[in-house]
Amino acid sequence: MAQGTGYFAADSDLPFLAPDFTKISEDDYIPAFEQGMAIEKAEVAAIIANPQGPTFENTIVALEKTGRMLGRVARVFFALTGANTTDGLDAIDTEISPKLSAHADSIDLDPALFARVKAVYDSRESLGLSVEETRLLEERYDQMVHAGALLTEAEREQVKAINGELSTLTTEFSQRVRAATNGQPLIVDTAAELAGLSDADVKAAADLAAQKGFPGKYAIALQNTTQQPLLPALENRTTREALFKLSYNRADGVDPQYDTRMLAARIAALRSAKAALFGQPDWASYAMYDRMARKPETALNFMQQMVPSLAETQRREAAMLTAAIAEDGGDYAVRPWDWYRYANRIKAERYDLDEDAVMQYFQLDKVLEDGVFHAANKLYGLSFERRSDIPVYHPDVWVYTVFDADGSELGLFYFDPFQRPSKRGGAWMSNFVDQSDMWGTKPVIYNVLNIPKAAPGEVQLVSFDDVNTTFHEFGHALHGLFADQKFESLSGTATARDFVEYPSQVNEMWATDPAVLQNYARHYKTGETIPMAMVEKIEAASKFNQGYDFGEVVAAALLDMKWAALTPEAAAAIDTPEKVDAFERKALEELGLEVDLVPPRYRSTYFNHIFSDPAGYSAGYYSYLWTEMLDRDSRKWFHENGGLTRANGDHYRATVLSRGGTMDYFEMFENFAGRAPDVQPMLEARGLAGGGAEGEGD
Repeated sequence: MAQGTGYFAADSDLPFLAPDFTKISEDDYIPAFEQGMAIEKAEVAAIIANPQGPTFENTIVALEKTGRMLGRVARVFFALTGANTTDGLDAIDTEISPKLSAHADSIDLDPALFARVKAVYDSRESLGLSVEETRLLEERYDQMVHAGALLTEAEREQVKAINGELSTLTTEFSQRVRAATNGQPLIVDTAAELAGLSDADVKAAADLAAQKGFPGKYAIALQNTTQQPLLPALENRTTREALFKLSYNRADGVDPQYDTRMLAARIAALRSAKAALFGQPDWASYAMYDRMARKPETALNFMQQMVPSLAETQRREAAMLTAAIAEDGGDYAVRPWDWYRYANRIKAERYDLDEDAVMQYFQLDKVLEDGVFHAANKLYGLSFERRSDIPVYHPDVWVYTVFDADGSELGLFYFDPFQRPSKRGGAWMSNFVDQSDMWGTKPVIYNVLNIPKAAPGEVQLVSFDDVNTTFHEFGHALHGLFADQKFESLSGTATARDFVEYPSQVNEMWATDPAVLQNYARHYKTGETIPMAMVEKIEAASKFNQGYDFGEVVAAALLDMKWAALTPEAAAAIDTPEKVDAFERKALEELGLEVDLVPPRYRSTYFNHIFSDPAGYSAGYYSYLWTEMLDRDSRKWFHENGGLTRANGDHYRATVLSRGGTMDYFEMFENFAGRAPDVQPMLEARGLAGGGAEGEGD
């Protein structure tokens, strides 16, 4: 059988098989991808050619063992294109993505291979398989059916063509959105236009303008979401409006080089056409086959329960903000670029909460080591050791060995916290190495965030939102670290899209636990522990401004489902940029929310979650809301059972965090909580209980 050459041909010789970035160059990737695909094709061909009849071992397990080299190069390459890309990596991504799509199709749509898989699947009841083995068999069969194994040969060829074009388009969409975000800072002429920003922010704006070729002027870089973090501080309303509109219109044709509208339209049309080949009415019905919610109707009904009270909250809050503007001498109604400025002012007055004062208690290294890690120690007995001997892909990345409660090595954890132009927006977790008992591998996990980096010599303070994100992403890391599966395909976070955010959201609860706070939330100058009165204000204030905070997420989730619900005919009719605009407008107006005041967190034109490669949240952005239901109900369980204890942590680890994708998700939740999930704790946490929003989440 063919053997690879070059760095990725064998496992790394570093601890935990961690990638050695000192030995990898951009020239390695194309040859490694091509060799990896060739080797996997040979491995699959050997399975098909096996003269023995198909068995679980010689077909399903054999398939699980294929593609090791390809997996090694892909995990490293796509980690870098997300977190530290270059023009060279982007060019490789453009070239290799359609080839990878075609390669996957050549396996999933091979009739001879499927015949062997189907033979094992059809006899599964008599094989005496374990729970995990049964799950692996069922998922492999379902994956191949979902890929098109039961289609005619002509239909399979159509699927392959669609997949190839989608791979190219989604890669281009992602790259164009990053260019639109990085390439269009707001340029202003004077510091006076930035009144309200800190001296450090003004200096950063001057430095950025100089870097962008505008010496003597000031520049504010765009962030990935519709709302921009500096808007509340800006006193000049004209500047606020300009910054918001630049963000809102970044990729809708104002500058043609960044226009993504026809990319989104073509992606939607191809997806709906693909769904039709499978006899499904729309992309959502096709895509949700393996989700916890299963059907679009379940997700839509779940979200629509919230709309009446949320819309009323938006109208009430808008009137309150307009009144605050009038009290401030303004003669205008609140608009999106005003919303957070006045909402934050009212919140500060109502809860006596000074966001800048809050930040003084949150120093990033202490948030991670004395907060996130401390909570993991109390709940699960974990300990951590910082390492300097593991090569990293950027100097800002920190690395830790993670030790289990018995002192054994559990895995390796990379932490990449800071914003940079080479990094896409948002925050995420993934693996360089997956846990697998079959291979004897331990997890090598990375968390990526986008925290603005402090100026050289300054203490790295972070907002409470950043604190929450740090706890959130480490919840994903725990899900990966506690993986206890034989097979990589079911290991750790290899779960349904509408389940995977659940453990990460639960982990956020420990950010404000008194025992955890006392250990990490200390004033960076005085060492004073954050006053519990301030914490109580943070928690009380968290229910304020839900019309916007919650509304922008619900609007984005419903907009995603509108795109995913298009029939082939309707999708094909959206054939001009203007029709994309009209479709989005109509879709948003139909939601019943105040979308002119509270636009979606992402507009279609920069909605990477659903239009980029990989677009794992297409017909799935609702997952953040669905898993918040599971999260809030789980927090209720923790509070009712004593909170931050090893017994509770060990129970959660045993029933959820260590189970990977090996069982039904409702069953998994019931094993943990002792009952089905309930939406009410989520609505109460959001301050939206009542007003037509009650109902069961399942």
